[in-house]
Amino acid sequence: MAEMQVITLWRKKCEFSKDYGILFYNFANHLKTRTMGRAFEYRKARKFKRWGNMSRMFTRYGREISIAVKEGGANPEYNTRLRAIIQNAKHDNMPKENVDRAIKKAVEKDTADYKEVSYEGYAAHGIAVYVHCATDNNTRSVANIRSYFNKYNGNLATNGSVSFMFDKKCVFIFTDTGQDIEELELELIDFGAEEIFKNEDGIQVYGDFNSFGTLQKAIEEKGFEIIKADYDYLPNTDLKQLTAEEQADVEKLIERIEDDDDVVRVYTNMA
Repeated sequence: MAEMQVITLWRKKCEFSKDYGILFYNFANHLKTRTMGRAFEYRKARKFKRWGNMSRMFTRYGREISIAVKEGGANPEYNTRLRAIIQNAKHDNMPKENVDRAIKKAVEKDTADYKEVSYEGYAAHGIAVYVHCATDNNTRSVANIRSYFNKYNGNLATNGSVSFMFDKKCVFIFTDTGQDIEELELELIDFGAEEIFKNEDGIQVYGDFNSFGTLQKAIEEKGFEIIKADYDYLPNTDLKQLTAEEQADVEKLIERIEDDDDVVRVYTNMA
């Protein structure tokens, strides 16, 4: 009811305009400042870290390719997830022959059966930690992750303990050719786009994860070259501020977890 009252007020304010597309675009921006501000704050605070070395990075891409192929087939034209991983691998300089070999290996019957699993816990000072892995041995992975938490004064928790603190989003980065951001957002909003902005890498788009394939197709059909396509988990609560010493305690745990070959990504609510 309250939202309908807001819409009514916006209609009265903009009743001179016949373009209801602009009306609801403005209304969406009005809501965005209230609901998506935390996402911007999180992106500014987060430190993007490149995997430790090229061989480890390629190994992790190989596992992601294996999972994608088994879920949607080996043809990237019909497998949006595989197509995105290939784009990311290319961006990170993974040789084409390595990609082709990983795809070929994924369809072989005797290849390792990798599964995506997530672990949740708390680091020192109450920081929520959400760990995503690609593993062929869940027993090994959970034992390793638990040992890291224990060693660095954290604790591994049960499923659902911290995942509710994060919203899953799809994210795309594509080439900036001087597009008008407001016009582009109007064009992509019907395909699931929620935020669009420019950064040093190009134009970045965030959307609901369930819109991944639809948004990917819309961007490609408009002729934009996708540089990166991935998913992200954004905290939906306020980020937790720590002192420099406390932050260093948490970073020790995060770095140790990221060093594990089974780990693909680590998310926290630390500022």
